[in-house]
Amino acid sequence: MSKKTIGDQELALLQYIEEAPKSSVAEVCAGYGEARGLARSTVLTMMERLRAKGYLTRRRIDGSFRYSATNGAAEVMTGAVARFVEKTLQGSVSPFVAWMSERGQVSDAELAELEALVGTLQSRRKGR
Repeated sequence: MSKKTIGDQELALLQYIEEAPKSSVAEVCAGYGEARGLARSTVLTMMERLRAKGYLTRRRIDGSFRYSATNGAAEVMTGAVARFVEKTLQGSVSPFVAWMSERGQVSDAELAELEALVGTLQSRRKGR
């Protein structure tokens, strides 16, 4: 069974917790919430929603709960992209590639990464 989807704010929070594992709510509020003007209750609600969706775990350590990501944010992002391509683009990546081409702001590093991915796809295809 796949995990429930998450929103942009939840993804940003998940990325923060992934970089600072075993964080308490107070630590996340100070490091993530304050900079975004979020109340402690809002941060706690988001963290508990992510936990309910299976993206965070919670363990009691030295009397306080500590939260850690169950999966990497990159895996969550991959799932979000897959859902977007399947649902919004009806399985075709062509509109996305066209958008990237029109945008014209692809860095040299991004272009190299895309070329490597295309090379991998071509190798897999030849291997069939």
